[in-house]
Amino acid sequence: MRIVFAGTPNFAVKALSHLHDSHHEIIAVYCQPDKPKGRGKVLTPCPVKLYALESNLEVIQPANFSNEQNLKKLTSLKPDLIVVAAYGQILTKEILEVPEFGCLNIHASLLPRWRGAAPIERAIIAGDNETGITIMQMNEGLDTGDILMTNKHPISNTETSGSLTESLSVMGADLIIETIEQLPELNAKTQDHTKANYAKKILKNEARIDWNQSAENINQMIRAFNPRPIAQSNAEAKEFNDKVLRIIEAEVIPTETSKPSGTVIEQNKDACLIATGDGILSLKRVQLAGKNVVSIKDFNNAYQLIKLN
Repeated sequence: MRIVFAGTPNFAVKALSHLHDSHHEIIAVYCQPDKPKGRGKVLTPCPVKLYALESNLEVIQPANFSNEQNLKKLTSLKPDLIVVAAYGQILTKEILEVPEFGCLNIHASLLPRWRGAAPIERAIIAGDNETGITIMQMNEGLDTGDILMTNKHPISNTETSGSLTESLSVMGADLIIETIEQLPELNAKTQDHTKANYAKKILKNEARIDWNQSAENINQMIRAFNPRPIAQSNAEAKEFNDKVLRIIEAEVIPTETSKPSGTVIEQNKDACLIATGDGILSLKRVQLAGKNVVSIKDFNNAYQLIKLN
């Protein structure tokens, strides 16, 4: 197969590397344009671009994949197949029809559950017990195409978006190779659209913790927002000056308390227990704004919390 690959974040790199190491030919790699990052707003290439350049692959970064000029460029490449993994742009009908075998998408959920931009985070927030990878034959809709292959992955009660993304990236890389090898014999399955959920993009303002929620729900949020945007709460204490406390890791203690939500029930050498709307949350790793991530033991040695709000 002559393959055009389209992807942007770390999730897509493993699939690209697997395809590059296979007997198929990567004729071009599409990814999002470089974006300004950091305080200096330095233009920074995405992970897929970095891998492609290291591997001497042609990199194309259109701001709009679907305009006429880019469509002509894609057509000139004469791809047999386009493989998409978290690319970040919608492909039009004209693009989908260019390759002989169409476009395959590596999607990080068990479709039709969690279509959209943030399926991994939304699955954890919702408390799903499992997720997985779906290889889908793309159409003009948002993750609405026919399903070619799936593979399931359990979600443990300690799984973070970071760890789950890594696991699913490996699973997706293996499954796309398997799908391509069996492509002529596969029977595509139409999705049950009545069971679809939309995984909207994660926004920074969602990271603010509401302590009136249950300890279980708050912990799912903490895990879903690790490594970004990180769940956070304002910290009340004289030395904090209302600074933000970012919570990296916590544990649910299924014990009732009469204390108001956000109250520090106990803070000793090894533990910091916070009252929630239902149950208690034990903080494990935290980060005060402008400081490094520390264990709760190290944090307790330096600071005394009054309340989280």
